[in-house]
Amino acid sequence: MREPILSVRDLSIVYRTGRRTSVTAAQDVSFDLYPGQSMALVGESGCGKTTLGLGLLRLLPRLGQVSKGEIVYRLKDGMSVDITGLAKEELRRFRWHEAAMVFQGAMNSFNPVLRIGEHFTDTLRSHEGEKRRTRAEITARATELLSMVRLEPERVLKSFPHELSGGMKQRILIALALALEPQVLVLDEPTTALDILTQRSIVEQLHELRERLGFAMIFITHDLGLAAELADRVATMYAGRIIEKGSAEDVFYEPRHPYTVGLIKAVPPVIGDLPELSSIAGSPPSLADLPSGCSFHPRCEWAVDACRETVPSLTVLTPRGEDGGHAAACLRAGDIEYTRKVVARA
Repeated sequence: MREPILSVRDLSIVYRTGRRTSVTAAQDVSFDLYPGQSMALVGESGCGKTTLGLGLLRLLPRLGQVSKGEIVYRLKDGMSVDITGLAKEELRRFRWHEAAMVFQGAMNSFNPVLRIGEHFTDTLRSHEGEKRRTRAEITARATELLSMVRLEPERVLKSFPHELSGGMKQRILIALALALEPQVLVLDEPTTALDILTQRSIVEQLHELRERLGFAMIFITHDLGLAAELADRVATMYAGRIIEKGSAEDVFYEPRHPYTVGLIKAVPPVIGDLPELSSIAGSPPSLADLPSGCSFHPRCEWAVDACRETVPSLTVLTPRGEDGGHAAACLRAGDIEYTRKVVARA
């Protein structure tokens, strides 16, 4: 059994909305991430995916905070730390050196008055601690990283962000995130607002970089095709909770939660005849006013009376391997007749 590089247990994240009020954006989240593994967080907008990604690196906005739980990370030296307890200086050294994040929206991730070369200089010097690279060493490292993502270093390093395309800026963000060789890379919607050919290029490069550098990856997406292609494991989020998780094959070929089935049925296949597509009825609930019981029951065609009263726990259905197998938070997931119908619908 390998040890997980990242172990999240009962993590909850809240946003303060007033002096004495708050909204829980992520609740009781637990999962393990193993070295070299790729995990996708999927779900509709507003389900808590980005909040969870930011929380893992303690990058939440000022009004957000981890209210409970732990995020245990195994450092490069083999020691384990709880990220929720790191002091400010320890946290600064942790980011980029141990784990890094590629934020959504490359357009807003760069300082518009700094050239790309200066972004590499700032990143390397801010997070390396006492070890200071010379300008020549920084340029050499930036050149190496930009070549990895198939960009021309001589042109890119002296360019301002507005002189580059969206796809180029997205690849530069990935190169910046890998500058200090982190063990974990978190990507928030890495292909949003890019044309399909550029998306294809970035997916291929992520494949190549992961094989070459061996980092583990968590990526946040509403694109199930991207999740199916890049992920070893998939976790479906709804109303701030993980309601299904398992291997990519388990989740996409034998989904056991009606919400996951609904997401799959709303996506056209790449090959074969076009099936009848259907959207999920209704809208996601407000995190400030969640329905009783299972949060999905107002939109679920399979709901029974118990679903309106009981919050289902994430229950392992098919244990296998070190990753905890296939689990779903559905009261009817163990019902053989229900399971047969749900899988057939997917």
